[in-house]
Amino acid sequence: MIDFNKKINEINSKEDFVNFIELLISNLKNNPEEWTNKTLPEYLESMSSWTEDMEGYYQNNDMPIPEDINWKVFANILIAAKMYE
Repeated sequence: MIDFNKKINEINSKEDFVNFIELLISNLKNNPEEWTNKTLPEYLESMSSWTEDMEGYYQNNDMPIPEDINWKVFANILIAAKMYE
């Protein structure tokens, strides 16, 4: 089983982030039983709910709550992926 938290902590560049996304894709394809949200609608709904409650996740895991998040970059990634080939 992949330690995704370790992989997240290793992200320091755009290339690392792309590699992380590719790891998620591979994990979903090869281990769908590990995923609760297997469809795009389920995944996006979960992403929205988690983001709304994300401060609790960080507090419960004794992690600092991220500051200065550029939410527009995430929005651009999501909307661009809707049509990018």
